Amino acid sequence: MTTSTNLLSTEPAREQRSFRTETKDAELVVVGGGIAGTCAAITAAREGARVVLVQDRPVLGGNASSEVRLWVLGATAHMFNNNRWSREGGVIDEILVENLYRNPEGNAVVFDTVLLEKAVSEPNLTLLLNTAAIAVSKDGKSIRSVTAFCSQNSTMYELSAPVFCDASGDGVLGFLAGAAYRMGAEAKEEFGEQFAPDESFGRLLGQSIYFYSKDVGTPVRYVPPSFALDDITRIPRWRSFDTSIQGCRLWWIEYGGRLDTVHDTEEIKWELWRVVYGVWNHLKNSGEFPEAETLTLEWAGVIPGKRESRRFEGLYMLRQQDVVEQRPHDDAIASGGWSIDLHPADGVYSERDGSSHLHPRGVYGIPYRCLVSRDVPNLLLAGRLISVSHVAFGSTRVMATAGQVGQAAGMAAALCAQDGVLPAELLEPSRLRLLQRRLLRTGQHIPGMALDDPEDLIGRATLTASSELAVATLPDDGPVVPLDHSRAQLLPVGAGPVPTVSLLVDVSASTTLEVEIRTGNRPDDYTPDVVLATKTFELEPGERQRIEVAVDAAIDEPRFVFVALLQNEHVSVRTSTRRVTGLLSVRHTSTQEADPSLGRPRVEFWTPERRPGGHNLAVTLDRPLLAWPAAAVRNGHARPTAQPNAWVAAEDDTRPVLTARWERPQRIGRVELGFDTDFDHAMESVLWDHAEAAVPFCVRHYVVRAGGTVVAERTDNHQTRNTIVLDHPLDVDELSIEIVAANGDASAAVFELRCYPA
Repeated sequence: MTTSTNLLSTEPAREQRSFRTETKDAELVVVGGGIAGTCAAITAAREGARVVLVQDRPVLGGNASSEVRLWVLGATAHMFNNNRWSREGGVIDEILVENLYRNPEGNAVVFDTVLLEKAVSEPNLTLLLNTAAIAVSKDGKSIRSVTAFCSQNSTMYELSAPVFCDASGDGVLGFLAGAAYRMGAEAKEEFGEQFAPDESFGRLLGQSIYFYSKDVGTPVRYVPPSFALDDITRIPRWRSFDTSIQGCRLWWIEYGGRLDTVHDTEEIKWELWRVVYGVWNHLKNSGEFPEAETLTLEWAGVIPGKRESRRFEGLYMLRQQDVVEQRPHDDAIASGGWSIDLHPADGVYSERDGSSHLHPRGVYGIPYRCLVSRDVPNLLLAGRLISVSHVAFGSTRVMATAGQVGQAAGMAAALCAQDGVLPAELLEPSRLRLLQRRLLRTGQHIPGMALDDPEDLIGRATLTASSELAVATLPDDGPVVPLDHSRAQLLPVGAGPVPTVSLLVDVSASTTLEVEIRTGNRPDDYTPDVVLATKTFELEPGERQRIEVAVDAAIDEPRFVFVALLQNEHVSVRTSTRRVTGLLSVRHTSTQEADPSLGRPRVEFWTPERRPGGHNLAVTLDRPLLAWPAAAVRNGHARPTAQPNAWVAAEDDTRPVLTARWERPQRIGRVELGFDTDFDHAMESVLWDHAEAAVPFCVRHYVVRAGGTVVAERTDNHQTRNTIVLDHPLDVDELSIEIVAANGDASAAVFELRCYPA
């Protein structure tokens, strides 16, 4: 019997004791609080499911947390590829946009707080930090409950639910439940994957530890620990180390691909520590870096950032051909777009390049079947452990992609809870369409798929606007940029003849300038290797020379065309400070040459520059572009695809208004708005500085009216998606949104206006 006073409690001796146990019943238990698990848990909770999120670390985020400090990235790939407007949508977009607003400097500790706030703000979500899943109990093939232990409060948890999601990275839940999994690289022959590595390259990707330095302004002495690597030349690329790079940019301090990346993680960590402290000793004490005198080692990772371990077998296994050929899948629920990025197993000790890339032409869809365990009926998979081959894993493993997959798993779990079905049953066509529709409503990007929502009352409305943008000219008020690279302006044109385009160039010496009109293979393909027409101009020295690109070419459906000025050392082109959704200039930066033996296609990379750079080219067209109509807000696309898909008002319309009218009153309880936070901007979460805290195209201040009555006003918006829930549903025959101000000097854009009864 325990006795106590005000200051003391005593417990008599016993033969043994057990930890305190708490039982929690939920509708979804998510194991793993990285980006994938966090997005899964938040999504399901918002859909009304009771969720328990189990995370074995003190913070959320996994490799994106302050413990590891890798930036969240996905299809945008630092904007180095042709995946225009491809940043992942939904919860991961919300997180990245909020982090940009609070943390444009990329502080990993601040990013921790953004993730934690998003999780604990959900009333249906119970978060268990420092809690590790250690056992499962089963009913037949299904999981009945998970046992987890929290080391900080000495508590055992018994967690039961009808559906479970494994987003733990190493797949601890699937492993304990007996689900089939793989580790290592499949042979080329199994799936016909030409990029599959051989034994010399290795079977697994390794792990990395990063470090940060800081200049304290006075000399700092460094005495390395005894375990630091004492021969830096053991690292073949040791001459690449200098004091200017740190953090994620040293991703290639990697090790462990020839070990068991689950059970040998501690051994791998110690080797990485040896390397990191040896590198710092080299920088501080070799005498080759005098600028290091005042530098101190501010931070080094205490756990390794893990790339690869177990991959679980689902109802389908994504493979190289799905990624490279951008194969369509009826059950697509997310998008990927990072290159197939494989690393040599020997990592930092390898003589090979740190990574080998195979870039597809653009984004691809990820099937729902890859998220459904084929062995454990109530187990969903999310994150890097989903059902993909080792080669396809090289693309799907990155965190923003994992976040979208996690969101899909969370939505699927919520639908399972609502209907009392198992994950595989959502493949029934009507349930699958509902899953995809619910995901699209939240902003998920599914390539080639538009939201078709019969519940949206805007589909029955007549839409009008105070004005619609027509672009005939982009004024030449920006900097003059040299054609040190070939440069192009993307223009969203309608079906019919290609407009005549005029540009202004400065010429330093007599030369011949070639201009091409290009496009991609499909309307939403931004690899411009289809040449529609070529024009040649003989130019003499002089400034502000107008060239008129009139071509005999036509297109059969709305799409983007590229007006490309080919590289010329004697020519510069005038640019414009005007920024408009769906208008973008790009440069030809490099080319991936075809290699049929690897299944690698030829891809020319035409990439934008980040703001405040990256100005549009100054152009004049013989007829205006009419690509920003009011009707775009209900076409089901919440980002540019083959067209901008946004309503933008005329430049001289200072208080633009978009109005929906119905023939008879409609009961409206909820309004959904989608704004432009520039899905082309990568928004790296940490270490990467961003020029702005809010995207200039995004609507900052707006007013929503029902008839003449103000029902909502927001003055400080920076987010992509706004949901307005009315205190009481209203019966209205007219609803309008007035745009008062944007977050910058760009034209404000609205992608979506949707209305629901409740």
